[in-house]
Amino acid sequence: MAEVGKGVNAGKLASNVQKRLTRAQEKVMQKLGKADETKDTAFEEQVANFNKQMNEGTKLQKDLKAYLLAVKTMHECSKRLHDCLAEMYDPEWFGKEEVDSIAEDTDLLWQDFHEKLLDNAVISMDAYLAQFPDIKARIAKRERKLVDFDSARHHFASVQKGKKKDEAKIAKPLALVEKAAPVWAQGILTAHQIAQTNLTRNQAEEDLGRAQKVFEEINYDLQEELPTLWNSRVGLYVNTFRSVSGLEETFHRDMGKLNQNLSDIMTKLEEQRVAKKGVTTASTGKSDDAANHNQETSDAPKSPSKNEAPTVTNGSSDTELPPSVLFKVKTMHDYSATDSDELDLKAGDIVLVLPFANPDEADDGWLMGVKESHWLQNKNLLAKGVFPENFTQKL
Repeated sequence: MAEVGKGVNAGKLASNVQKRLTRAQEKVMQKLGKADETKDTAFEEQVANFNKQMNEGTKLQKDLKAYLLAVKTMHECSKRLHDCLAEMYDPEWFGKEEVDSIAEDTDLLWQDFHEKLLDNAVISMDAYLAQFPDIKARIAKRERKLVDFDSARHHFASVQKGKKKDEAKIAKPLALVEKAAPVWAQGILTAHQIAQTNLTRNQAEEDLGRAQKVFEEINYDLQEELPTLWNSRVGLYVNTFRSVSGLEETFHRDMGKLNQNLSDIMTKLEEQRVAKKGVTTASTGKSDDAANHNQETSDAPKSPSKNEAPTVTNGSSDTELPPSVLFKVKTMHDYSATDSDELDLKAGDIVLVLPFANPDEADDGWLMGVKESHWLQNKNLLAKGVFPENFTQKL
């Protein structure tokens, strides 16, 4: 059995080698122009479209996987950033629980975005490209079978042309044999020569029919499949980019809400910090004012008579001030306003310092306030503006 198996394998190997040699010979003859080649312009165009479609799909698959990897990287970076914020955020700060919840929701949102991209874009792209290797192999097989068909066609034509020559060759030996052989033997020899010629012709015809059948079967299937595959690319591109754009829209919308919530918490935390700082500063300022007033009272001469005026030596009034005032400053140098939101000050002016409505608007070295003279006259803080701190001295 082993010897039989070896014999079968050896015979198959020899047959394959013979096929390769025949194909190589046929291609050489076609390139030299000594044998015609079957051409199918429409099919060649379909093959060109197939190669273009496969290359474009491969590039899109590569870019989608790179995009997915970038999303995964951003997810990891975002998680580390929120973990860092959670570690630094003191429990007593405003919105501690909300900050932790936002971090958790952000992580889940990134994870969901990554998984849906994988399911709706990358996996479908992989399935789409999986059909190309088989079709590519069948196109290559069709090319080989077309060479076999051309070779069988040329061989059959050659046998057909050689039929008359063979008949002439048969007639010449018969002229010599007639003299040495009886009549009945001459008929047998003629029949044998004719049978040999017919056998060769029949074999060539069978080979041609077999090669033609194999080629036409695979050619028919590809002629049906390639146009359908070419048209399918539109649907794939539509579904892929519609999925990606839809997922991005949903992701960025939901992520935007979380980011806005986190921004609001940070704003409130800053307001909390400024408020605490303002209370502390105001308390310190009022204590200093009281100490200065007591010192001035002890150092001042005796109270004037009832007919005389309660003149204040530092130009400031002791009238009760609004609770929003942090402290007072005295202008040491003239300052000319250069913008509509600035105060115009003269040396000696007293300014009531106020907190900024929005801490983000505060610039280093600048204060917000209103002239004390305006407050005493109008009892409102509408004429407030900013001014440089280094032009004043805290009272």
